[in-house]
Amino acid sequence: MHSTLLDELNQNGFVVIEDFLTPSEIDELYLAGRALCLDAPQENRKVFSTVNQKDAHSKETYFLDSGDKIRFFFEEGAFGENGELLVDPMMALNKVGHYLHVQHPIFNKLTFSNRVKEICWQLNFKKPAVCQSMYIYKNPGIGGEVISHQDSWFLHTEPNSVIGFWFALEDCTIQNGCLEVIKGSHKSGIHRLYKRNPDKEANELLIYDRPAPIYPQSSYTPLLVGKGTCIIIHGNVVHKSEQNRSQKSRHAYTFHVIETENNVKYSKDNWLQPTKDKPFPLLFERKN
Repeated sequence: MHSTLLDELNQNGFVVIEDFLTPSEIDELYLAGRALCLDAPQENRKVFSTVNQKDAHSKETYFLDSGDKIRFFFEEGAFGENGELLVDPMMALNKVGHYLHVQHPIFNKLTFSNRVKEICWQLNFKKPAVCQSMYIYKNPGIGGEVISHQDSWFLHTEPNSVIGFWFALEDCTIQNGCLEVIKGSHKSGIHRLYKRNPDKEANELLIYDRPAPIYPQSSYTPLLVGKGTCIIIHGNVVHKSEQNRSQKSRHAYTFHVIETENNVKYSKDNWLQPTKDKPFPLLFERKN
């Protein structure tokens, strides 16, 4: 019996689709990512880290308000003690997010392409919307670790519906911090939530509702994929990536899709909230 995309996602929590992008698309996306480096701010630069949770983005509105803007987040290791840049500006960014899929023509073209719509159709989405997008640099040497997590910690719907699309724009190896997943972990529910702090007086704008779970390293499968590969990631599958210890970068483009049909509720506690005039853009609406 022919296994469908949905069967595979339900079984493993992820699907690897090789050669999803053509060589010219890879080049176009990669060059667009490089060009974004030149647009990065020269002062008041914000650091992004998943390891150091006392960092800027739990306290700052720059992150919280980035859902409908293109904003720039630097690597922790990019700066000296006095805020001076220690690395080439082309190597300093951790990521750019979270509205590339709308505001940037090259990322918009891929995100709303027929191939992406077809995958969401096969995954039985009724009214899928793209809620956020990111260009991830994973630069040589300073490309930071992304701690073990489930995407639904950050983008929670009831019932869960979040799916990640992750595109490798360079070959992914153990050395340069490939994605690593725990196969089947999406069947174990959601382990914690990252949410807006109900305490309006508190310093932290965003908080976790539970401590971080511990996942044994032996549970992970590294996804050693070539550039052009698309990885579909179930919202509840546990995944991570180690620091880039190589001399090669590991650029990727990623975005997240949620179901917006009436019986699916997007949590008001999520860090990312659509604005009245900018609802999450739909990929399609399935007519009965």
